[in-house]
Amino acid sequence: MKKQLLRFILLLVTAMFVFTPFHADAEVSTQTQDQRYSQSEAKLRFDLRKLWIDHTIWTRGYIVSSLAGLEDQDRVLVRLLKNQEDIGNAIKPYYGNDAGNKLAKLLKEHIILAGKVVEAAKSGNKASLDKYNKEWYKNADDIAQFLSSANPNWSKQKLKNLLYVHLQLVTDQAVARIKKDWTADILAFDKGEDHIIVLADAITDGIVKQFPNKFR
Repeated sequence: MKKQLLRFILLLVTAMFVFTPFHADAEVSTQTQDQRYSQSEAKLRFDLRKLWIDHTIWTRGYIVSSLAGLEDQDRVLVRLLKNQEDIGNAIKPYYGNDAGNKLAKLLKEHIILAGKVVEAAKSGNKASLDKYNKEWYKNADDIAQFLSSANPNWSKQKLKNLLYVHLQLVTDQAVARIKKDWTADILAFDKGEDHIIVLADAITDGIVKQFPNKFR
């Protein structure tokens, strides 16, 4: 019995020496990978990226349905507008309900104007296209102004630049589909998706800098 106990202890000690270095290496590796973000920051970054990627996906879905006159057009628009509410809700824990609702309202205007721009482009009505395009970019200015006033870490000019690129890439998709240039359409969407992640991360970075105690 004593021999079996001794053998068990020896095996246990041997196992500790064999496996502990590997475990320590794995732990260091994990720490190295995760040291850039805390768990709370990583979650916010993931959540905002998903919401803004959904923004590009459902915007594309609406462009496709609108230009093709598909029966799902109205339902896709409802889902797209819900996404704007979701983005507004995402900032409420930091800026309150009024700010979240204001952002959602501005983003819904962004979507409605985008629809008018697409319709004007589809019909070839240049006067309407110029009118709604101007209002669309003005709305982007309003979004940049609103966000930069809420957080000094969000540069108004940087936000305007990011939003303007987003508008251009949405326009590129619509124009490509009208021309039936499917290669250009796909390329514009891929660029738009990559770009929206940059925008989402810029928003995350600003929140983390303004509320560091929430992300330790």
